[in-house]
Amino acid sequence: MKRFTADQVKVGFIGLGNMGIRIAQRLLDHGYQLSVYDRNPGKAEALAAQGAVVPKDLLELARTSDVVLSCVTNDEAVWSVYTGPEGLFAGARPGTVVLEMSTISPESSRELHRLGAMRGIEVLDVAISGSTPAAEEGLLTLLVGGNRDVFHAAEPIFQAIAKRYFLLGDSGSGTAMKLVVNTLLGVGMQAIAEAVVLGEKAGLDRERLLEVLSQTAVIAPAHVGKLARAAINDYSPQFPLRLMNKDFQLILKAAA
Repeated sequence: MKRFTADQVKVGFIGLGNMGIRIAQRLLDHGYQLSVYDRNPGKAEALAAQGAVVPKDLLELARTSDVVLSCVTNDEAVWSVYTGPEGLFAGARPGTVVLEMSTISPESSRELHRLGAMRGIEVLDVAISGSTPAAEEGLLTLLVGGNRDVFHAAEPIFQAIAKRYFLLGDSGSGTAMKLVVNTLLGVGMQAIAEAVVLGEKAGLDRERLLEVLSQTAVIAPAHVGKLARAAINDYSPQFPLRLMNKDFQLILKAAA
């Protein structure tokens, strides 16, 4: 299988939210011929000014893309993108590769893979670990489930958008690993918030508390930046609470 380099494949990107638009921008910056689609046309037009093509609908994007990436909010959004008479599977050619990057249930990832295979389309679940600054800087971690040969062919795309990428196993294993990661992320952030409040209520100087806490072994690298922002009272969201709530519904369902 040919490697998905910028001179070998045309890429389609679906879902230009906070993460998606930054990932799409990096693909453009690395020379990929890119078609972009979002339910909000204004988001696609912002990339069109930089050379991206804006197809009229998903069917046109599917027909003109060798590799399709999607990054949408939940399982329902994924099904609306891929299935039905106007969905991507209806227009994609056999041999098309899908890199589905949304945080959805492992069951949905496996079902999407099955439906794609029926049409000669290879689907990988490529779950994203990292926040918007990491997406902008190409420092994401990608958690992948699916075919090993397709995984290796997709490495040029992974290298354009991420610092690390791992094949976890068969279809659904990438999204399963994402749920594991976000279990620790969510619980860890809540525990840090409680611990900081404890220190403040005990009379510790807040600035010194945050400085020292960030240098202890119990703080993960992902949390160091959070403490630095808290120190300057910057609580601007890098990951919406509604999406973390959605992820924990998936986590609880998987755990049950």
